[in-house]
Amino acid sequence: MAYATTNPYTGEVLKTFPDATDKEVEQAIEKAHQAFLAWREAPFAERAKVMQKAADILRRDADAFARILTTEMGKLLAEAKGEVELSARIFEYYVVHSEKLLAPETLPVSDRAEGRATLVHEPLGVLLCIEPWNFPYYQIARIIAPQLSAGNTMLLKHASNVPQSADAFERLMREAGLPEGAFKNLYATRSQIELILNDPRVHGVALTGSEAAGSIVAAQAGKALKKSTMELGGADAFVVLADADLKKTIDWAVFGRHWNGGQVCVSSKRMIIVDEVYDAFNPATSRAWPG
Repeated sequence: MAYATTNPYTGEVLKTFPDATDKEVEQAIEKAHQAFLAWREAPFAERAKVMQKAADILRRDADAFARILTTEMGKLLAEAKGEVELSARIFEYYVVHSEKLLAPETLPVSDRAEGRATLVHEPLGVLLCIEPWNFPYYQIARIIAPQLSAGNTMLLKHASNVPQSADAFERLMREAGLPEGAFKNLYATRSQIELILNDPRVHGVALTGSEAAGSIVAAQAGKALKKSTMELGGADAFVVLADADLKKTIDWAVFGRHWNGGQVCVSSKRMIIVDEVYDAFNPATSRAWPG
């Protein structure tokens, strides 16, 4: 796997990045572990300050962050700016809610129960996230904001075609005041994923990607007895029933197919139309379609 920025419009390779060495991976794990030992003790106010600063920087430099997304992934600049704003809002959600979400919970008990039970939320340690390329910043923000807020530290293995986006997010978190090592982007190889998961300092992995990638990483995590979450590939179905408002339905079908370059798990890739409105919906026979 070659980490490279390739202009999706022209196919021109703009910049390449070398794979991480095993030594660099080992150093990243150790720094993440040492950062965890301190970060887990940080008060919520300190964690929230970092999350808010990250949101502020994203908004301050929204144009620069967005241009990286458009260059690497190919989405429209306006959509790229929207993703930057969405990422900022994710950080701010955990600024407001993380302390409450992580507060101890007294569990309800019946009259016949002996004693009481309390659910306590504690950080695990170093976690690995493996993310796809369709929303390069959102895919990072949605996983690191809650995990960093909870006191964990993170290693990132991003898609090989968005290396500058991954690097930009690491620099963002450093500027926001996150301790060194608490979030590290690695241009890791597939073989190094297993190396990371086998390390006792790493406690889990979250993957969003294809079924093929998920089956491999899930097997590696299972063998190493590490916690794992897998969000795997699929495509949404766009279903049009007989009572649909066809003008509105067609507008959304067009948007759903083309939004974000069509690279969305809920894009209208498969359209299922009932017989009663098929001819009225069909672009070949209907005047309702734009253009």
